[in-house]
Amino acid sequence: MNELKITARDAMTGPVLEIIGELAYPHAAELTDLLLTTPLRPGQRLVLDLAGMEFCDSSGISALIAARNLAHAAQAEVALAAVPAHTLRVLRVVGLDQIFALHPDSVEATRP
Repeated sequence: MNELKITARDAMTGPVLEIIGELAYPHAAELTDLLLTTPLRPGQRLVLDLAGMEFCDSSGISALIAARNLAHAAQAEVALAAVPAHTLRVLRVVGLDQIFALHPDSVEATRP
């Protein structure tokens, strides 16, 4: 199993977390832990850039939902950028494509 690497940067709209590798058990909790320490203000948009994500299991999907919940608790938005086809299919099957803003890339996701 490939390791998970998460890099953070700031954009005009808020924090951008780039997820690289496998968002899967046992590493998916790393995303949730990082989110708990990521400053997010009301009105900002948290962008999760998934362009480098190779695999996402149910633990990864749970971490994405946790990101949404944390963003909403901070009165902020959340957006997914560059969702890989295999993950997009899962999001559509379970209806999560209806609750996440989906963007083709992080440039689009960070437009004000």
